[in-house]
Amino acid sequence: MTAAPNTVRYFALIPAAGVGARMEAGSPKQYLPIAGKPMLRHAVDAFLASPLIAHTYIVVSADDGQIDGVVPEQGADHGVTVLRCGGATRMESILNGLHALHGSIAAHDQVLVHDAARPGLTPALIGKLIAEVGDHPAGGLLALPVVDTVKRAGPGAGGASMSAQTVPRDGLWLAQTPQMFSYALLHRALSEAPDPHAITDDASAVEALGLAPRLVEGHPRNLKVTLPRDIHTAELYLAHP
Repeated sequence: MTAAPNTVRYFALIPAAGVGARMEAGSPKQYLPIAGKPMLRHAVDAFLASPLIAHTYIVVSADDGQIDGVVPEQGADHGVTVLRCGGATRMESILNGLHALHGSIAAHDQVLVHDAARPGLTPALIGKLIAEVGDHPAGGLLALPVVDTVKRAGPGAGGASMSAQTVPRDGLWLAQTPQMFSYALLHRALSEAPDPHAITDDASAVEALGLAPRLVEGHPRNLKVTLPRDIHTAELYLAHP
């Protein structure tokens, strides 16, 4: 995967070592079937269908026994490689993946980190992210502006939550993935994160460095499947590309 020194390449990195406890399923949620194929496969196929992506890497746990059945075609000729170096947390899996890629990806190459549980990604959204982030030094991410009224809950009787305050929604966005940063910036941000538990996404690690990633409007179809009810919603979107 050699390239001219100043040529920027785009690589996808999908952390897929989680167990998806909130799905209450018998296997990790990234392998649950959605619209006829495993959830993870939808995300992989979106990157493989994009001419902008040089290669896709999937980070799984060392003892993952399902990935080869989901992504049987692996290697440079197939556009996707599995890295068996997943960690205990999402952040650790991404950082392990970056370490594994050291030397094969240039510092200025761009890494698009995407949730395995977002099957609604499309090549068009990938292209939009790359085009609108451009050469912004702090990278950027897909996100959706908040359109509903936001309430801050307060304690109620019997432990129930009560509406305590309306929060202004101006300037509020819901983060999605992919989130795109240069290899060097992403590696530095995750390596220097003072509190890994406070890093809820890659952009928050970059923000901790005092930088402001660019927000690019995504699409509701790119939702994260977290609870069992989310599967039906995802399938509705996948039925209408």
